[in-house]
Amino acid sequence: MAEPVGLRGSAIEWLKERTSDGLEPLTRDDILDFAFQGAPFALQSTQQGIRKPRGFEAALSFQTVYRSPGQKRPYEDDIGADGLIRYAWRGDDPNQPENLGLRRAMELRLPLIWFVGVAMKPARFQVIAPVYIVREEIEHKRFAMAPVEEIDMLPEMMAGSVMEESLRRYLRRETKVRLHQPVFRSTVLTAYENRCAVCSLAHPQLLDAAHIVPDREELGIASVVNGMALCKIHHAAFDSYFLGIRPDHVVQIRKDLLDEVDGPMLRYGLQELHGKKLMALPKRYTERPRPDLLESAFDRFRSATVSDVA
Repeated sequence: MAEPVGLRGSAIEWLKERTSDGLEPLTRDDILDFAFQGAPFALQSTQQGIRKPRGFEAALSFQTVYRSPGQKRPYEDDIGADGLIRYAWRGDDPNQPENLGLRRAMELRLPLIWFVGVAMKPARFQVIAPVYIVREEIEHKRFAMAPVEEIDMLPEMMAGSVMEESLRRYLRRETKVRLHQPVFRSTVLTAYENRCAVCSLAHPQLLDAAHIVPDREELGIASVVNGMALCKIHHAAFDSYFLGIRPDHVVQIRKDLLDEVDGPMLRYGLQELHGKKLMALPKRYTERPRPDLLESAFDRFRSATVSDVA
């Protein structure tokens, strides 16, 4: 059958609603719940990386499988300095059917759905949609894509590899907001089983994925090993150096706060945590905070504590 009119847009809107506008990951079973005009319709491929339904002129979706920190993906998806996502061809043949499906989506300027793996057992995927292919880089056997709404697609994106710095900054910002931040959040919260590392609060709506070392710094890698699930109070306390975490996962509270007398939030929310071990950590050791990153953050906490108290 030919692609039904309206299916692509309906699928993207349904996914936005199911994921709270891209914040929450979905399992394969969740994604299978989609129906169009009363009939179930598969949005995701279970075998290949690219989903081009029978009879469709262009691809509908593509996916990136989850790999634990340090593991290499079978297909690398890179983010360039221009903010564009690079998605490798399937194989080396430019006329391989899945590559043809992505190329046709580019030619027709159709929106795509990107399922980014963020966990296994069960497999969970962050949904990035819409995504538009802006060009094909044949010499590198890959496509360049932008995670933007149709209204934000600019002719300059389609005009080869040279873009104004203002456009590159815009794309880098959009990629961070629409891709990096949601994927980082889902990966971290899944690893911590939706519990605050410091107090074990188990309400995802009240949890953040906190960077141990800010992602703008050299050590601040966008990986679960540079993240912790923290409730909003303890995230703010960590970022403001009210609270530090030693490399051995022991919580430290700023000395002047330990001597302060205030209400129950200060007492139970901060003071009584001093010297206690973290209450939640990932079960997989490969997903736990990297010791050198914790040490860097704790050194900063100690320096800020000295200067603040002085």
